[in-house]
Amino acid sequence: MMGHRGLRLAVTYPEIAKMQTKAVIRAAINVQKKHADWNIVPEIMIPLSCDSKELKYVKDIVVATADAEIAAAGSDMKYEVGTMIEIPRAALTAADIAKEAEFFCFGTNDLTQMTFGFSRDDAGKFLDAYYDAKIFENDPFAKLDQTGVGQLMEMAVKNGKATRPELHCGICGEHGGDPSSVEFCHKIGLDYVSCSPFRVPIARLAAAQAAIAENNAKKEAATVSKEELEARLAAAKETLAKLQDAAADATDDIKEVVAKGLKSIKAGWEEAKKTFDAE
Repeated sequence: MMGHRGLRLAVTYPEIAKMQTKAVIRAAINVQKKHADWNIVPEIMIPLSCDSKELKYVKDIVVATADAEIAAAGSDMKYEVGTMIEIPRAALTAADIAKEAEFFCFGTNDLTQMTFGFSRDDAGKFLDAYYDAKIFENDPFAKLDQTGVGQLMEMAVKNGKATRPELHCGICGEHGGDPSSVEFCHKIGLDYVSCSPFRVPIARLAAAQAAIAENNAKKEAATVSKEELEARLAAAKETLAKLQDAAADATDDIKEVVAKGLKSIKAGWEEAKKTFDAE
């Protein structure tokens, strides 16, 4: 969970990052050669970052290595370099990290461990007591803690996209196979889910249900808006009729003023009606 792992290994042993980058780019180039009609854009994800300077240090190694491999192959392949958000500090400083990362992937297994201070290795020994005492209702490693871990994720997405609007975000971990967790991820703006193969069908179904629910909510909101617009148009039409009646009995000077007002109101009403009919 903690210690000398992830990109920390690449800081102390840069050759590891070089070796892995070469493998990714060479594999992508070979696939591109066999399938010229495919648009191959490798995504190289640097794990366990907690600081933008740390990420930049490793990213520079990755970019230099990738560019050299692409040039040597005579290719024009594009690629992206992003990071996993697995440490609370990374979520809290997402705006800064997004200056270097082209995408975020939330490693919710480690992020849950780091946020709760639990370890999946021994949490099972005492979590039953938490369930019995009604402290926890669910296993935080099976169902995403939307209140704590989820808040960190939502903050990271918001702040990261403020720095880099085109930033795309996803989730990697067992939570990716839990329907309620996938629904939450969709709500906060995540783009994709990565999980164990046997969880993929559940994840796809949950993602589809979340998208359908969102679309239905938008349609319902649009229906309400149309009803409100229709009511306002009816009220405007009634006001227009009253003004026309009043103008018929007015003096010539007043008629002229009222006529100009009526013309303006009628033009606005017709324009609103066009908008309503179009929708």
